[in-house]
Amino acid sequence: MVVKDAVHKLIEEQPAEWELAAANYNALARVKTKTFDVGGWRYNVQFNPARITSSAAKVDPESIQERKCFLCPANLPREQRSIPFKGGYSILVNPFPIFPRHLTIPDIQHVDQRILPRMGDMLDLAEALDDFIIFYNGPKCGASAPDHVHFQAGNKGFLPIEKEWKYRKAGRVADYKRASLSFLDDAPRATLVIEAESKDDASALFKTVYDSMDQDGDEPMMNLLAWYEDGKWVVCIFPRERHRPSYFSSPGDGNILVSPASVDMGGVFITPLEKDFNKITAKDIHGILSEVCISSEKFHRLRQQIKKRITATATRQCNLNLI
Repeated sequence: MVVKDAVHKLIEEQPAEWELAAANYNALARVKTKTFDVGGWRYNVQFNPARITSSAAKVDPESIQERKCFLCPANLPREQRSIPFKGGYSILVNPFPIFPRHLTIPDIQHVDQRILPRMGDMLDLAEALDDFIIFYNGPKCGASAPDHVHFQAGNKGFLPIEKEWKYRKAGRVADYKRASLSFLDDAPRATLVIEAESKDDASALFKTVYDSMDQDGDEPMMNLLAWYEDGKWVVCIFPRERHRPSYFSSPGDGNILVSPASVDMGGVFITPLEKDFNKITAKDIHGILSEVCISSEKFHRLRQQIKKRITATATRQCNLNLI
């Protein structure tokens, strides 16, 4: 049985075996949603009480040390079954879903959330699960388990950016062999898009982007989405400025419990509190994105830095060929 078939079978079977998963997937069918236009882009807002654990997760070092890691195999609920992937990952049904089909894909080892050595794995997942979008949240950009490397996946057709990015390209940043890097006209969000027919070229181009970004100790702040369609990979890179917006900790009426991660960057904002769902506006979404995403000026500098690095790499390779 191929991985994708096994995954769909697992998704069908787990609710019948696992009361928590059944309750939350049944509840997902009744969640409230509403839609806003923010700068010409569609953003959906989902009222999803089950996501309070993730949205409000304490991710400071002290809190992480005090709790058991909920992604380690020894700590998983006994009802939660898994499918192995590449010998090092477990594909799990996420019991607190945002998508109608929502997966969590942790490493079987307890190692920190870092993307650079695992970009190839993310692309392999996108190809193997080609009816899903794979997403990665940086350790300071929405990951509720920054101490345990993991991806997530959700069914295609759910995130607005999946369709809209094709029609809102602002320009080409650079080409690298069988891969290209573009950017979108989507301020205050800042989005780079890799399109590649080669996994190796996509990974190499991603490393250039990674090396061009501001380092923040652990790794550059970012969220990623990746999927495979029509024989190529598409990777959306969202450079970040902050983990959580001021709305998250504002007192009184100004408070909105929103902790943006890849899904929010992709156009679906998650509000675990009904009061926030009822009051959030397009202006609020614009404000939240303005705070957590890098500025237009910084985004321009990043693109220029990427161009310089790719030009320098091409020059070195040309010189080597001439020797």
